[in-house]
Amino acid sequence: MLLIAADTSGKHGSIVLARGEDDGSCIVIETVSLEGNAFSAQLVPQISALLSKHRFDKKEIGGFVVVSGPGSFTGLRVGLAAIKALAEVLAKPIAAVSLLEAVAVASEFQGDILTALDAGRQQVYLGEYEVSSAGMVRLSERSMTRDEFVNIVSGAKVVTPDSGIAEIARSAGSAVQIIEIPGADVIARLGWKKVLSRETVLPDDLEVNYMSRSDGEIFSKGR
Repeated sequence: MLLIAADTSGKHGSIVLARGEDDGSCIVIETVSLEGNAFSAQLVPQISALLSKHRFDKKEIGGFVVVSGPGSFTGLRVGLAAIKALAEVLAKPIAAVSLLEAVAVASEFQGDILTALDAGRQQVYLGEYEVSSAGMVRLSERSMTRDEFVNIVSGAKVVTPDSGIAEIARSAGSAVQIIEIPGADVIARLGWKKVLSRETVLPDDLEVNYMSRSDGEIFSKGR
């Protein structure tokens, strides 16, 4: 199945054209980077250019994969809106992937693990997963203050791409693995597994997983 995977959760984004195989493997055909602050102008044209370059028709797309959060409010909103529109027009399924989930997939740890991302403003995005050779189970995902994070991660296995978060976790006595932030290729492979297990949503049911308040909510507090 031909897949389009998109990640617009950060300052820079990416699109992947990939092919999912029945044996569970996912072959990345090409990855294209997107410049920050211009996702809305680039996303659909870049997808069209990718398909044209590799001589695919849009009707050959079998499904879409998209990072639903957490991350940039504007980036996530733009990315999901574009994927929802394309999936609706083509009547194809969408696999929504959490960035915290992608971090867990990239981990070398087994058993109960915590994944963490810097959310800014002294906040942390935290995911809790159970990882084994048979697969991964998501237990919870939430945002919290750094002080709350210190209390929770004491003695735990923590995976993060953020050096500052890693330092905090180590100071709390955690076993820490620092990884590269998962790219859209990782997102595509994780999404393909979801497609195979039918963990997909219809365009109308796809929602952004912000996990924290927007600037408007923060600055309007107390008004």
